[in-house]
Amino acid sequence: MKRAFDFAACALFLLVAWPILLVIAIAIRLQSPGPAIFAQVRVGKGGHPFICYKFRTMRAGTANVPTHQVEASSVTALGEYLRRFKVDEIPQLYNVLAGDMSLVGPRPCLPSQAALVESRKRLGVLTVLPGITGLAQSRDIDMTDPKRLAEVDAEYIRSQSFAGDLKLIWSTLRGHGVGVDRVVRDKRSG
Repeated sequence: MKRAFDFAACALFLLVAWPILLVIAIAIRLQSPGPAIFAQVRVGKGGHPFICYKFRTMRAGTANVPTHQVEASSVTALGEYLRRFKVDEIPQLYNVLAGDMSLVGPRPCLPSQAALVESRKRLGVLTVLPGITGLAQSRDIDMTDPKRLAEVDAEYIRSQSFAGDLKLIWSTLRGHGVGVDRVVRDKRSG
């Protein structure tokens, strides 16, 4: 049921929103050189790597490191807006359609985040598809605390339900519990 819901919801959203997504892609290209879509290897179900897509929010050539290690000056003006409202994540709907991700689940991490990958393996988190949003995001827990993040991811798996997923999706759409990206916050204060 989860996979069918994920597929139907993503397909419907993309069918309706594609003109807006096209405008966003064009705006990204007009604001700074480089592709509109950013592709990065992430750790998926079973520990298998997959390519995760996002709208590009940083200048071309920015180091390929976890978000919490990125310099605020690397984020473009449009990228700041896209990150603040989580619009940069929308291309991951393609990952959901392809079966690499789910709408709700633990956020996929980089292979280089060894402590988080190991904790997730130990706690059984890698037995499910990663998600665009999840329980940890609703609690403002991010990659800066890998041990706590893996524990909350494991908590999600133990209590996972369709109704719970719907609540997390609704909470995410309303902006509850989803803190402002650290890079965006640093850019505004700096």
